[in-house]
Amino acid sequence: MIRRLTLLFAIGLLSTWSTEAFAKAPNVVFILTDNQGAWTLGCYGNPDIRTPHIDQLASDGIRFTRAMASNPVCSPTRATYLTGLIPSQHGVHSFLDPKFMMGPEAYNTLQEFTSLGEILQQQGYVCGLSGKWHLGANLTPSEGFTFWTTKPDGSTREFYDQTLIEHGETKVVAEYTTDYWTRRGVEFIKENREQPFFLFLAYNGPYSLGNLMLNRAKNRHADYYEGHTFTSFPVDTMHPWQHANKQFHNKQVAMERVAAETSGVDDGVGEIMKTLDELNLREDTLVVYAADQGWMGGQNGMWGMGDHFRPTGAHNLMMQVPLIFSQPGVIPKDSTCDALVSNYDFLPSVLNYLGMSDHMPREPKSPGRDFSAALLGKSLRWNNTVYYEMETCRALLTDDWKYVARFPEGPYELYDMHSDPHERVNLYGQPNMEEQAAALHNQLGAFFDEYANAEYDIWKGGRSKARRHTP
Repeated sequence: MIRRLTLLFAIGLLSTWSTEAFAKAPNVVFILTDNQGAWTLGCYGNPDIRTPHIDQLASDGIRFTRAMASNPVCSPTRATYLTGLIPSQHGVHSFLDPKFMMGPEAYNTLQEFTSLGEILQQQGYVCGLSGKWHLGANLTPSEGFTFWTTKPDGSTREFYDQTLIEHGETKVVAEYTTDYWTRRGVEFIKENREQPFFLFLAYNGPYSLGNLMLNRAKNRHADYYEGHTFTSFPVDTMHPWQHANKQFHNKQVAMERVAAETSGVDDGVGEIMKTLDELNLREDTLVVYAADQGWMGGQNGMWGMGDHFRPTGAHNLMMQVPLIFSQPGVIPKDSTCDALVSNYDFLPSVLNYLGMSDHMPREPKSPGRDFSAALLGKSLRWNNTVYYEMETCRALLTDDWKYVARFPEGPYELYDMHSDPHERVNLYGQPNMEEQAAALHNQLGAFFDEYANAEYDIWKGGRSKARRHTP
């Protein structure tokens, strides 16, 4: 049983929570979804999509209202969550081609780094992956994981009768894929209930892109959403930069599909939480819910993420992700944190929460900051600035401004986040904006000068481990 946080404050032994305060090291369940904007969840204000279990998880812990991904596609952001490094450090600038996941060219793109699973394994955890990997060498367990069931690729064509990987072999699984990941995650928890475990439950739902958006959902929520009026999906004139997803832009069937798959993921979260409760593990387990990157469903006439636009998009909703932490008795209930945080802050924060800050990798130097104080209900000393990049597009966001630069000659964007939080009026090049734009440009450059690895710094001739999408 976990000692209560109030006891820690009373005895004054620790300034932050650590594994010393647990009867055993806390389990970690990290639930990561695919292509999910925070705005699609009830706890983030969505009035249309049913997500009761995720909403309950938020009520039981802390919800970050301004969590951002540092890239708009899946492989780079997954690498960032696990390593605390940005694409210009880990080298994964875009989603990986299938050839790097299966076949003679397959390799683990994280092999030269120390990631979360490896750190926890070294600290006595058993680590399991159930879900999408998309970081290379998908057939072979890696990065500290011994339980390993995943997909042979990164994209999702459908959610039934899909080829998946079990025990190092591929096979077709007829089951609804979202339920499959949940079922295998539950099995992992039950098998390892007597020791500290780390479950990386990486759903490939709701996905929200590709031609499956033209197909009606088949899961248990499909009938409920059929014909539903979706006020949360703006129907607007298509943005001139829209490059992909045009075939289902503003389409009712696509809205219904997103909603049904989102609720399908929510069912899985409910099953995981039910399992933890039934095994009396809930208070001994840190549960985190997040998405790999944000997603847009009609706002500003945009549908999708950054790589679906030309030039590459960098709208905030392509970056904003849900981020929820819950552990009863430790993390205060019904809490929110309004700080601007990034997925590169995730690793140092989780490690410090677990009392493992000494195991945060020192090389390469992570730009990640530690927000674990907020998880304990404490005030956070924080610079509200986050950074973003996809290949030749880079951006920074502060409380006051959003600045986007594209190498080598633009186009550039500048938004006043107070008067224009939806980024509809580009102030770049407007009178009296030159000084502000120059200051933000210099700030952006200074960040990447400090952290980027020359080998992977595309702005300075570096390479990407993934196929390039912009020249």
